[in-house]
Amino acid sequence: MLNRIVEIAEDQRYLSVLRGFMVIESTGVERRELGRIPLDDIGAVIANAHGLSYTNNLLVALAERGAPFVLCGSNHNVVGMLFSVDGNHHQAKRFDAQIRISKPIRDRLWADVIKSKLAWQAAVLERVGSPSAPLKSLVGKVKSGDFENIEAQGARRYWTLLFGPSFRRNQEAQGANAMLNYGYTVLRAMTARAVVAAGLHPTLGLHHSNESNPMRLVDDLMEPFRPVIDFKVWQLCQKGKMEINAIVKREIVLTMFVDIETKDGISPLSVCIQKAATSLAQIYLGEEKKLYLPTIFPSIEEFMGDDEP
Repeated sequence: MLNRIVEIAEDQRYLSVLRGFMVIESTGVERRELGRIPLDDIGAVIANAHGLSYTNNLLVALAERGAPFVLCGSNHNVVGMLFSVDGNHHQAKRFDAQIRISKPIRDRLWADVIKSKLAWQAAVLERVGSPSAPLKSLVGKVKSGDFENIEAQGARRYWTLLFGPSFRRNQEAQGANAMLNYGYTVLRAMTARAVVAAGLHPTLGLHHSNESNPMRLVDDLMEPFRPVIDFKVWQLCQKGKMEINAIVKREIVLTMFVDIETKDGISPLSVCIQKAATSLAQIYLGEEKKLYLPTIFPSIEEFMGDDEP
């Protein structure tokens, strides 16, 4: 499978590169090779273990291929990410255009992002049998820049409608919250790859403005796609899968390859993210006017994962 998301979740692992492969070895009592993965097949590596070591040559090889190396904290959130600084041969030109883009255009694009996110959140609520009207009604209220913070109004309604009145989004909590953290980590890695491949600088965002966040554009661009993760986590909870384990992680990762129907046909979610980043670069260059954001949420069947044996 191309663009594989490789997670290293077990302790005492050593990662290196050999003849075009990432080699994974155990560093326990007896050192042994556990497997090899072609570097050209890797979309991202998620380092989610203690006692993990890796060579500089591997990091260089991944960066050359535009595959982010993601460092995770104990709550499965991203705490660091290594990615290429030279992901596109038009990069300098696109950086310049990104810097020059006017605030009115940024505000318009951000409104489009939030409208898409709210529409997909409404679609998720429809899929789970919850009232979607509260989210649908907010889409038309989003104005340029979303200065009234309709996004936050939607979030307050959305989470309780999706997971129940007692649910609170808490990045330090376990259960559904931990699964959401992990899913967003995977989504963030794939979005970072898309942003860099499009020749854009991940720090120069549309809306996010936290000075300590070097991934502001990534966080902006991933917003419309978050509901895909939300729906998968809801499905897992319905199956009674409330803890992060290998099976749950695999099902969450597979959402990156869910088919999305678009005006150009059907594409995996990971490809849609790449198209969104590319269209943003084209807007900055004056070649396009509208941001590519798929509007049709996938069918339930697309989310069906393997049941635990």
